[in-house]
Amino acid sequence: MKKTVKGTALVALSASVALLAAGCSGGATSSTTASEGGSAAPVTMSFWHNSTTGDGKQYWEDTVAAFEKEHPNVTINIQAIQNEDMDGKLQTALASGGDPTIFMARGGGKLADVVAADQVMDITDQISPEVKTALGDGIFSAFTVDGKIYGMPTSVLPGGMYYSKDLFAKAGITATPTTFEELNAAVTKLKAAGIAPIALGGKDAWPAAHWYYFMALRDCSRDTMDKAAATKDFSDPCWLKAGEDLQAFTATDPFNKGYLTTSAQQGAGSSAGMIANHKAAMELMGAWDPGVIADLTPDKKALPDLGWFPFPAVTGGAGDPSAMMGGSDGFACRKDAPSACMDFLNFIAKKANQEGYATAFKTLPANKDAKGVVTDPALQDVLAAYDKAAYVELWLDTQYGQNVGNALNGGVVNMFAGKGTPADIVAAVKSAAAKG
Repeated sequence: MKKTVKGTALVALSASVALLAAGCSGGATSSTTASEGGSAAPVTMSFWHNSTTGDGKQYWEDTVAAFEKEHPNVTINIQAIQNEDMDGKLQTALASGGDPTIFMARGGGKLADVVAADQVMDITDQISPEVKTALGDGIFSAFTVDGKIYGMPTSVLPGGMYYSKDLFAKAGITATPTTFEELNAAVTKLKAAGIAPIALGGKDAWPAAHWYYFMALRDCSRDTMDKAAATKDFSDPCWLKAGEDLQAFTATDPFNKGYLTTSAQQGAGSSAGMIANHKAAMELMGAWDPGVIADLTPDKKALPDLGWFPFPAVTGGAGDPSAMMGGSDGFACRKDAPSACMDFLNFIAKKANQEGYATAFKTLPANKDAKGVVTDPALQDVLAAYDKAAYVELWLDTQYGQNVGNALNGGVVNMFAGKGTPADIVAAVKSAAAKG
């Protein structure tokens, strides 16, 4: 699977979409009859997404209702699944040959595994010309396997450091860190002010592993990253250096107390909740974070002092300091799904629905025509860095697929817990890659 490439700036936080709100029945039911050429034959589809609360959950309910109004023969049954449970449940469900009809596609190696299992629809020739033009070719790269497209992007999700401007000011930090030396200095000032420097949801594994991903992005050259994506070759010394640099940083005790048992996004005690309630100053996360944080503030509104800066440069690193890591959330159709499934994917990618998506999730939409009404300062900073990035790499656990990704994430958590070393991370990844 090719790495994701930098495309046109894509963003909007916007005016509400005129969607007809309606309740949707629970459970998941397979499609029964395809609707071809506007046929009135009844079609029932199941739809799995990961927005279990708040505006995001409501967005999908409203969007499905609007689609059903335009397609009165179609019924879509929604199932909202907690993000951390999605991959495992989806893998089991697809292997069983049944539901869901429409499901989250994270791209990269994870999507390639689903393609290899013949469980997902090739949508290359079914994307409407309007949508294809509005999204642009570049953003489809994460959903492309062997030259064919298998997923419809809904968002652009580059990662970086979210922080509280108020807590930085309280600690006497006047500029955002651009190097790890500066980040260490900021951590020291925050501790002196009695503030937890960095929130980390280590319980969920992937947020801890993100620290290794970004270290690798800074320590490894673009050529090395590309080679690893294509061949799963992790022999370059930079992979070990990334672990060693992370281990050295962790030894300075920069994270919240109990970070290995802290969840990432569930409740006020999560890492996102700590940012939302000014219990910690920083969090390394993707561009979905402002929306998650807003759902966890006391008034359920966007955090007014939320800022963002790129992951700092690493001394001696071979990667470009402007490079970013991220991905694109999207949705796919189960193999042999009815044509109404593709109708739904084209529907959610339209400008008005993408504006509604950006508003609901407080994130960056895939449709470039949905830009122009961004008001969130943190997301504006993300977009500015995205525009200037030398290249953008896909999240490593997504890029390398389920088995290698799990080994990588587990190896990082073990090192954080004092049960492994940087060399163990590389060894675990090599072992998983060798097994295919």
